[in-house]
Amino acid sequence: MEIELVTLSRQGGRDYNEDVYGHWHDDRHLLCLVADGAGGHGGGDVAAATARASVLAGFAAAPSLAPDAVRALVDAANLAIVARQAEGGKLAAMRSTLVLAAIDLEAQAMVWAHSGDSRAYLFRGGAVVARTTDHSLVQQMVAGGMLDDEGARLHPQRNMLLSALGSVSEPPQVDVSGPMRLQPGDVLLLCSDGIWEPLGEDRLVQTLHAARTATRWSELLDAAVRAEAKPGHDNYTALMLWVMAEEDADATRLMAGP
Repeated sequence: MEIELVTLSRQGGRDYNEDVYGHWHDDRHLLCLVADGAGGHGGGDVAAATARASVLAGFAAAPSLAPDAVRALVDAANLAIVARQAEGGKLAAMRSTLVLAAIDLEAQAMVWAHSGDSRAYLFRGGAVVARTTDHSLVQQMVAGGMLDDEGARLHPQRNMLLSALGSVSEPPQVDVSGPMRLQPGDVLLLCSDGIWEPLGEDRLVQTLHAARTATRWSELLDAAVRAEAKPGHDNYTALMLWVMAEEDADATRLMAGP
């Protein structure tokens, strides 16, 4: 399986960028992630970077798509952030969302996991066929039939999270998917809320249809967020993976298998 990977991360209208992305791969496995820190005054970016370092190191030491192993990566990242909180000061109250995807390139299989409202989307045939479900107040309202997805995206309490990394007394909620088969032409998007909140699913699909490569899609997403976001808007980060069809042999790839 051959994959094109492109990343995008911008400060937006904030004083600094608390989002991070990361990826690690060997000849068979690939792990990608996006984390969105919170805490202010420099704490959020430390929390996100701590989560990234913990997850990538853990996966590199023992690559696996087993649900328990993937969940353990997130649990370890949570404890790593808690350990840094003990330093006090600006780090004491820091938190981070996390979304990751672990891929077996030979088996053409993927598992994703998340905590918070950073999202993973799987597109097939230009349509969303799977998405993570946010751990947020408005998502509970959607589940209860009080809001639809568009209403949740615009709700004044849309940023109120029910789970994030950086807690021991109440361990964060972590959702791990079952295994998903990847096919040529599939597109995976991992992103912070700074991407999906101003755009919504329809605009994500629209920009995807207008792009023939991951690089072009990242350019269109960047332009769309700049056009739609309000002054002072959030940091925004996206990691895009395109599972390449054979005719796209001239693209940049991560490669595995014969």
